[in-house]
Amino acid sequence: MILYEYPFNERLRTYLRLEQLFRRLGELIARPHPLDHHYALVTMFEVMDVAARADLKADVLKDLEKHKHQLDAYRGNPSISEEALDGVIAQLDQCFAALNAQTGKAGQALTENDWLMSIRSRVGIPGGTCGFDLPAYYAWQHRPPQDRQHDLHHWAATLGPLAESVYVLLRLLRDSGLPQKVAAERGQFQQNLPQGRTFQLLRLAIDPALQLIPEISGNRLIVSVRLMRQEEGGRLVPSTEDAAFELTLCA
Repeated sequence: MILYEYPFNERLRTYLRLEQLFRRLGELIARPHPLDHHYALVTMFEVMDVAARADLKADVLKDLEKHKHQLDAYRGNPSISEEALDGVIAQLDQCFAALNAQTGKAGQALTENDWLMSIRSRVGIPGGTCGFDLPAYYAWQHRPPQDRQHDLHHWAATLGPLAESVYVLLRLLRDSGLPQKVAAERGQFQQNLPQGRTFQLLRLAIDPALQLIPEISGNRLIVSVRLMRQEEGGRLVPSTEDAAFELTLCA
């Protein structure tokens, strides 16, 4: 199954973008090739760009606190494991404390590293990190893989509290939804959303054997899915076939 996700607000769009970048960063650091480590640095700079929003840290801290209060309300419920509940709340507390202890925006400590900032200023220029432009960076790329990985882990650690917080928040949000099987008639699906409940994320799982691509749109009142088929050359055209998929709404 291919899983597509559609965020209903800008804050969640930011969380999903950060999650994608953090996952990419982890994969690139683990690889030994200098080119992978170059793109690991590029990914760090992208995280810093996304995290540059002034209210991002406050939003994450607020969401961590909100989830903690929601979970605290489950205490004493016989159908809820107190041990599991304590574990999740402890993780939320740990994320809150680590992120709150950081001064400024995520990655701000990295801006004090002139060498890294010299690379950051050049990566947006086509071919801007050639050896004749940044000889010190070129030399770093020829160091042993374990040395480069050590440096990358050290730099990425400054982004760790934000990454862990985003992972926890998205996991709790995804776990809040119940999947349902639905059908798109002639490639179209529409569903009214219940009033009084605000959904944040739509998740859609579809069999890749169908070779259909969902175009999702939605707001607080309604969600729509139009299934598309990709023609030769990459052009997308609407499908007119009936097709089933799995839909999950997360609040």
